[in-house]
Amino acid sequence: MSDMLSSVDPMHLDAFREIGNIGAGNAVTALSEILGNRIEMDIPVARIVPFNSIPDILYGAETPVTGVLVGMSGDMDGYMLVIMRIDDAMKLATRASGTELPAVITPESLNENERGAVTEIANILVGSFFTAICSQTGLTVRLSVPELAVDMLGAILNVAIVEYGMLGESVLLLETRFSDNDIDVNGNFFLIPDYQSYKKLIQSLGI
Repeated sequence: MSDMLSSVDPMHLDAFREIGNIGAGNAVTALSEILGNRIEMDIPVARIVPFNSIPDILYGAETPVTGVLVGMSGDMDGYMLVIMRIDDAMKLATRASGTELPAVITPESLNENERGAVTEIANILVGSFFTAICSQTGLTVRLSVPELAVDMLGAILNVAIVEYGMLGESVLLLETRFSDNDIDVNGNFFLIPDYQSYKKLIQSLGI
């Protein structure tokens, strides 16, 4: 299996950081409108990580998280997976829905409305990053309807590895933090392109 991402050099990562920075700017505007307050977002940190090391890099396999998977097609094929800790997702969901944050947060705390809010927020963030990719490269990318899973990090990644691991052994991770006076949450965006899509992305960036 070809794993082009594992051989990324610093110039490629600089290009991805720039895309992440533009995407973050787009996302801040959209997220501020949803949450009804000015949101600040850190410049994303870009790095290439092996699929099987993600639990250790993030929060540990037993940590409850939300995972939103969005497929891409057109000039690029593959997926983007957005991972947030369950408490961070709950903070965003309750802010968006205008409900109270529960004293104890578990996976069961997310009701149908809050699940919908998490999915929509993740979808908007993913759309912001892909808008940046398309504007920088001239590529056309169509995004699928997002799919939400709420489970332990290890369980969500096991499904992703089985279903999508054939696309490569490594993924591009964009880590960022967004906050206002009341919330401070981390978002982890995993770009999982197939071999040809990654090659096309690099060529389109002029690298």
